[in-house]
Amino acid sequence: MQTAGANETLASRTARALAGLSLAANPGDYLGAEDELLGRFGVSRPTLRQAAKMVERDRLISIRRGTKGGYFAERPDARDAIQSLARFLRMRGASLGDVIQVTRPVSEEAAVAAARLRTPEDAERMRDFLDRIDGHDTARELIVAEVELARMIARMSGNPVVELVMEIGYSFGLDERGSDLYADADRRERTRAMQRSLCQAILDGDADIARLMMRRRSEQFDIWLNLGGAMQEAKA
Repeated sequence: MQTAGANETLASRTARALAGLSLAANPGDYLGAEDELLGRFGVSRPTLRQAAKMVERDRLISIRRGTKGGYFAERPDARDAIQSLARFLRMRGASLGDVIQVTRPVSEEAAVAAARLRTPEDAERMRDFLDRIDGHDTARELIVAEVELARMIARMSGNPVVELVMEIGYSFGLDERGSDLYADADRRERTRAMQRSLCQAILDGDADIARLMMRRRSEQFDIWLNLGGAMQEAKA
């Protein structure tokens, strides 16, 4: 009889093998039915299922039941990582302002990279975003648009680390503060104007203006998020 420790080691080895099988395939590819994988890995059903839970937790496989079911290759994305990071940051008392302060320079570099590295496909997606800006009139619509734009610029930067950091910056707490942040019609119009300026700089390939526009957006959000923001805004 195997000991518990041996079972855990076997399950871990099987999990690594199953993860490797997924990584060698394309997302969505069929990896096999449970009985097929039992023969492939030479393990018991409980061991395979224990291993599958580990790999499924890392978003490297999905398991579908039924006649057309089985194991399928998957891939994690930035949003999966953000959920865990956001919980950790909230437990440590971090605020949206804290996160934006740290991610601001990354956002600026992302805008610069997007202006320099944009492809025709990137430009087409950004023009489509520009065409829809005036339709983002409610606070909820503007929150969705802000996250969409941030993700678009992050992808255009070509740097997966930038994608992760910007996802934190624009997703953390935005649902909690967004309704307040964009409650005023004038703020919503100013946000749309900043979106237009930033997108146009990127489309023009003007890296310096893209950096400046991203910086101005961050500064404006700082004012709106600051407890003394209303007084600073009134003086502006």
